[in-house]
Amino acid sequence: MRVLITGATGLVGQAIVKVLHQKGIPVNYLTTSKEKITSTEDFRGFYWNPSKDEIDLDCFYNVQAVINLAGTNIAKRWTPDHRRKVLSSRINSLQTLKKGLEQSNNKEVECLISASAIGIYPNSISEYYDENETKVDDGFLGEVVQKWEAEADTFEELNIDVAKIRIGLVLSKDSGALPRMAMPIKNFVGAPLGSGEQWQSWIHIDDLAQIFVFAVENNLKGIYNGVAPNPVTNTKMTKELAKIMERPLWLPNVPAFLLKTFLGKMSTLVLASQRVSSKKIEEEGFSFQYVNICQALKNLYALKEEGVPASVEA
Repeated sequence: MRVLITGATGLVGQAIVKVLHQKGIPVNYLTTSKEKITSTEDFRGFYWNPSKDEIDLDCFYNVQAVINLAGTNIAKRWTPDHRRKVLSSRINSLQTLKKGLEQSNNKEVECLISASAIGIYPNSISEYYDENETKVDDGFLGEVVQKWEAEADTFEELNIDVAKIRIGLVLSKDSGALPRMAMPIKNFVGAPLGSGEQWQSWIHIDDLAQIFVFAVENNLKGIYNGVAPNPVTNTKMTKELAKIMERPLWLPNVPAFLLKTFLGKMSTLVLASQRVSSKKIEEEGFSFQYVNICQALKNLYALKEEGVPASVEA
């Protein structure tokens, strides 16, 4: 087996590549930077430019599975221009992939595993969402994820199995949301955000990478939530992180109106509440290594500080 990955040099992509290589599975990857192209037996780079519908068709050679992680970072201020980039980057990437796959005449690709997001679920303190939920968030995130998943589903026209992994809050020591959460705590000014009661459905970077590889190895189809079994509130997350970092929490909660003032509509990313189930992927036979937040944070912070490397470096 050889796997083609878009977004292989990003946080999640690097972790997936590591797992694939541990299993002896070679990787082709697509990059928009010709300077990042390397060529070894187990890690071969190819150029593409989805905004111009350009792709090196050699990327599909000997490929049996495609993992799609491409898309502009959503964690930037949601100006009209950035909102367009967030949506178009996800749609254009899938359209360019599909067109290239058709032109390559590759008949070996069996599955597409595409990133998605739990942002499709409505904001709710009380609801507990699984993959059968039909209600969709009525904001920007709901719109993006709906169109993103619909575009991924068009690969079924090529007789390819399609799985969508709805990713939650990814916990990694050196990149993503966790370092931004840890910084004020480290500097003794940490506090829960808004009411602190909003649910955060998180996942350790190692487990998320394993889910994508599990989906490839088992030719999964349909929607799966990429979240750990035990969501926590923002207050619980903040307190556990402060405990691991041995820092006090003495400030009151950061008011929601301040977050909305400074972040605009992007404040949804920290104030929205989505309590999401992981049961479907577990019923397929997947076992999580990190099921509790204290266990995950201890791996990412405490062990590193004691001189033992954390399991994944981004």
